[in-house]
Amino acid sequence: MLSNKKVATFKNSALKVCETNLHKKRGTLMLEKFVLAYSGGLDTSVLIKYLQEKYNAQVITVTVDVGQQEDIAAAEEKAKKLGVTKHYSIDAKEEFAKDYIFPAIKANALYEGKYPISTALSRPLIAKKMVEIAEKEGATGLVHGCTGRGNDQVRFDITLGSLAPGKQIIAPVREWGLTREEEIAYAKTKGIHVSEAAKKYSIDASVWGRAIECGLLEDANNAPPDDAYEWTVAPEKAPDKPETITIQFEAGVPVAVNGKEMAPLDLIMEVNKIAGRNGVGRIDHIEDRIVGLKSREVYECPAAVVILEAHKDLEKMVMTRHEVLFKQQVDAQWVFLAYAGLWVDPLKDDLDAFINRSQENVTGEVTLKLYKGSLQVVGRQSPMSLYDKNLANYNIKTSFNQAYSKGFIELWGLQTRMYNSLKKAGEKPKTNKP
Repeated sequence: MLSNKKVATFKNSALKVCETNLHKKRGTLMLEKFVLAYSGGLDTSVLIKYLQEKYNAQVITVTVDVGQQEDIAAAEEKAKKLGVTKHYSIDAKEEFAKDYIFPAIKANALYEGKYPISTALSRPLIAKKMVEIAEKEGATGLVHGCTGRGNDQVRFDITLGSLAPGKQIIAPVREWGLTREEEIAYAKTKGIHVSEAAKKYSIDASVWGRAIECGLLEDANNAPPDDAYEWTVAPEKAPDKPETITIQFEAGVPVAVNGKEMAPLDLIMEVNKIAGRNGVGRIDHIEDRIVGLKSREVYECPAAVVILEAHKDLEKMVMTRHEVLFKQQVDAQWVFLAYAGLWVDPLKDDLDAFINRSQENVTGEVTLKLYKGSLQVVGRQSPMSLYDKNLANYNIKTSFNQAYSKGFIELWGLQTRMYNSLKKAGEKPKTNKP
């Protein structure tokens, strides 16, 4: 049950909100319309009732399908049972794959070298759809269910505030400091179904990856239980024979798997299946959140892990050393912006321009071997390859003139040798005094 302190907070908040949000127009009491990003899960289901009871608002829910492999129709039915004014189900999977995931592939987007920002990528798209519905329905408020401890509040607040500066942004979980236990207790009093999975974990997913939090995972020393994973088999239970996969790229984005051309969404789903059945794509790491906290994060990102590894390898084959080294810095800045909620910042547009130009020659195919949770690039080829075996091989007949190396080494190490000569000359000789 909710504590007396929490109840008092709810009442005070409700009073203040009602005083400011309810107004009279031509003698008629007008209720505010709020658009809520609705997943069908515990947090946002509870928020429907909160908004209705505490804000006395008309609630319009929006569920955006980004490939989370959940029953979108069931989410709509649940929202309607909870009394929403209207519900929108939006299929944005293709848009997500083409306009959000593919730019991330070009940027080799791995936050802190491990996380393919699967959750972060979906937030600006969901926010965009919320604003579109809010403008269509004449809503004055935009609501999300993010806590005050996580990254998503940053992503939603900045994107919503940038796309719809005149609308109020409401984050009830953050404002009221709700705990998960209090949400579950409240849900029970309102007859809101709470799944067994929701009682154990907080899960967020898109076609690019699945994030699992809470419960036993909050102890960073606990190994993730088997039931935390759904998209990948345990490595020890994966097939005993390796499986190879070949991914073909054109201008930096994947276009075919094992010789079969596919649309962006279909390709990602296919690689998810292949990698998942080989136990590839599990991530467990300590992550630095934007709000300053360190958190233990567990992800399943089978397609992301494989495709990003292939893309990075192909870049090294077709780009000069100078391009590769400089782009690593650009990629790091790009992924930080996307992770930190700055998808709509002009700097990201600037970086996109460089990255897109850099990808013009990233065409070819990469073959990887997947085996019991591991992956290894075992082959690559490209019409734009800068690798020339006639130059690189060790055969005496190579076209590489080895005599040139002596002069190169002389110039390359000149200053290093000079420094060490001066250092040695400046050292005082040691004397043995009694």
